[in-house]
Amino acid sequence: MLTFLNPSRSFDASKSRVQFWGYDSTIEISFFVEAGALKQLCPEINNAEMDFLQAFDTARNRIIEVAEDIYASGKKRRFALVLTAKDFKD
Repeated sequence: MLTFLNPSRSFDASKSRVQFWGYDSTIEISFFVEAGALKQLCPEINNAEMDFLQAFDTARNRIIEVAEDIYASGKKRRFALVLTAKDFKD
């Protein structure tokens, strides 16, 4: 079962994405949400680090839901997954 016990997140300016972590038992999985996905979730944000982090915080529940779905879809052998705008299309 995938859990998100660590509320930390950080902005990776070099790749324009926010990183957060989930855990499958004792295995740490890195997740990244691309800036385009965050802009799709919160269109009013600018291109500033604080805006991306705020957008992540605002949409955290939806982001975790998508991360769980992607992880459960068979990508469990990966230790890093990138969430893109297309992952948030209904």
